[in-house]
Amino acid sequence: MPSLRKLQERFAEAMLDPRSAGSELSIRANGLDGARRLCIYRNNIVNSFTEALRACYPVVNRLVGDRFFNCAAQAYLCAYPSRSGDLREYGSHFAHFLRGFAPAKGLDYLPDVARLEWARQLVYHAAQAGPLDLTTLEAIAPEHHARLRFMLNPAAQLLASPYPLLRIWEVNQTDFEGDQAVDLAIGRARLLILRRGLAIEMQALGPGEHALLHGLVERNTLAAAYEQAANLEPEFDLAEALTRHVLRQSLVGFSLQ
Repeated sequence: MPSLRKLQERFAEAMLDPRSAGSELSIRANGLDGARRLCIYRNNIVNSFTEALRACYPVVNRLVGDRFFNCAAQAYLCAYPSRSGDLREYGSHFAHFLRGFAPAKGLDYLPDVARLEWARQLVYHAAQAGPLDLTTLEAIAPEHHARLRFMLNPAAQLLASPYPLLRIWEVNQTDFEGDQAVDLAIGRARLLILRRGLAIEMQALGPGEHALLHGLVERNTLAAAYEQAANLEPEFDLAEALTRHVLRQSLVGFSLQ
């Protein structure tokens, strides 16, 4: 007679792999043997996690179709079984998984589309932050501005990709009307994904602006982040960019080094 722990381990293995020894567990009721009962459990679990993944990645699903997505979802479940009781956390490794998923070879843009959809998921469920305290910021003497560190809104994510992610995402919305053609060679995407209220906005950024915000996310000082931006855009307007992101609440806090 196996221990309870061993029994639970075999049951968990059987949920992901029908070839495991768990299929031999003696679970009988209503005329069904253990293998058939475990098959019912397994189908329910696979279907539940597949639909949870599809809800997170509707554009990936639309790009590859239901059959391809279902196969990918089942392979993902075996490679990255859920470690949390919160389904919102399931799917965090899907972009990484797709990079090594053999049937997706040739769809080089697909993992980055998944990164975009997961970023939207994170933004949607992130904490709501209040606006930056302008009164306190204005009280800081100008000679100390270079040492300021700004904080990105927790309901915001930065994303960069060599593919036109925003265009791919837009043309694959169910309500999109117009030319659905996408030229993968049209250029690099640099995006700020930001939740305002319950709405998620995606803003295309220039190279300097993206470098500035990325530097601030990395907890660099304003001077260091600006240097990164200016290296990419020598005419980068720091004052204009900061004003806009403070007013849009992309930046919601600051500290002095």
